[in-house]
Amino acid sequence: MRDLIAALGLVLVIEGLSLAAFPAAWRRAMKAVLKSPEAPMRIAGLAAGIVGVLLVWLVRS
Repeated sequence: MRDLIAALGLVLVIEGLSLAAFPAAWRRAMKAVLKSPEAPMRIAGLAAGIVGVLLVWLVRS
């Protein structure tokens, strides 16, 4: 559970810093996301989740 909380904290740090550094790019990205169809977004989300699980597995083993 401690690792999960640490990982969530790191995600917040990375996203917060990128939002602070590049707010215009975030705005453009959010507009693009709103216009995108759902199916590719689901596939990208699943792919990101799988890559994340693989990375954690590789680091922890």
